[in-house]
Amino acid sequence: MTRIPYKTALIIGAGVGISASLTRMLSGAGLKVALAARDTAKLEALTAQTGARAFAADAADPASMASLFPQVDEAIGEPEIVIYNASARAHGPIADVDPEAFRKSLSITAFGGFLAAQQAARRMIPKGSGAIFFTGASASVKGFALSSAFATGKFGLRGLAQSVARELGPKGVHVAHFVIDGAVESERRATPADSPDSFLSPDAIAQTYIDVLSQARSAWSLEVELRPWVEKF
Repeated sequence: MTRIPYKTALIIGAGVGISASLTRMLSGAGLKVALAARDTAKLEALTAQTGARAFAADAADPASMASLFPQVDEAIGEPEIVIYNASARAHGPIADVDPEAFRKSLSITAFGGFLAAQQAARRMIPKGSGAIFFTGASASVKGFALSSAFATGKFGLRGLAQSVARELGPKGVHVAHFVIDGAVESERRATPADSPDSFLSPDAIAQTYIDVLSQARSAWSLEVELRPWVEKF
């Protein structure tokens, strides 16, 4: 297995997809892992399997995020890896989208990323090391019809990642943004039998995160795009 130069990790917006694959890989590599989600009940099987610790948190609430990090610090040590995987949608025509639903989507998808990065930076800067990763989507680089809220949030998260990378990279903190450009396979959404490999495997995505974590600082990636071989650009 590729060597990961860190000992602790926090995944925010944890669930049963990409973050579950990451949890298994990071735990399997010997790291202590903390998972944050609004509903921790859905993480019970994963924590039992991996030994990861679960914490209830609202990614878009400054008080909740300010409380989460000290809890993680005490439970597993200050997280040397922070992965922001939370997002929300408000699908519909621009003339009809509920403003509060749009606000909520933007708050979770982008503002929460800022809150996570801020807490992570306060811990990583003094040490001169660490990694902050953001999970993006197709909507990070191309806005689709009926998806204005999600595109706004993901565009914002990408801009945040670029800005934070340029600020913290010279201080020893690796910041990267991952464009997940395509549908991700899950228990509820299997790859179509007549189109093999047309969905991204969450394990394959997680392996790419692991590979980027292992990069030498003389050749750090800022952005990685991942898509199935049949996906149109």
